[in-house]
Amino acid sequence: MSVPDPTTVEGVDGPALIGWREWVAFPDWGLEAVKAKVDTGARTSALHAADLEEFERDGRRWARFVVHPWQRNDDDAQVVEAVLVDQRHVTSSSGTKSLRPVVRAVIDLAGSPHEIEVTLTRRDEMGFRMLLGRKAMAGRYLIDPSLSYVTGRPDRSTRRRNRGRS
Repeated sequence: MSVPDPTTVEGVDGPALIGWREWVAFPDWGLEAVKAKVDTGARTSALHAADLEEFERDGRRWARFVVHPWQRNDDDAQVVEAVLVDQRHVTSSSGTKSLRPVVRAVIDLAGSPHEIEVTLTRRDEMGFRMLLGRKAMAGRYLIDPSLSYVTGRPDRSTRRRNRGRS
């Protein structure tokens, strides 16, 4: 079995190389940059969602929530509505079990937009507003845990907003 060249983009010659943390965009939701921790120990991805409410529209269950893309501040909050696809029991890294809503979202990482499932939860106390789980990465990315931001970084002003500075 041959190992694909890890520096290529998925769909061209093989999986793209990513580090233990990367910037992810949610183009359909108008979110250009959310810092994500790449976590092969997590099955499903998780996104920080505040003010979560569920409602019905056209006979389907939906979720409305607020995404705060920056760590340690609430600037540039984005209200998002998405169809609920499931409710799942998730065990957090601290061992706490909870039932979380699940939505589908298109993410763009390494120039490769694709749909993933995301659980919605409060991540106020966590270092990253998003956790990218292994189901979202399978077959698309190779992870080098010694690297960060392999796919690039947003401009300096965006990074400063993420640190709570203007």
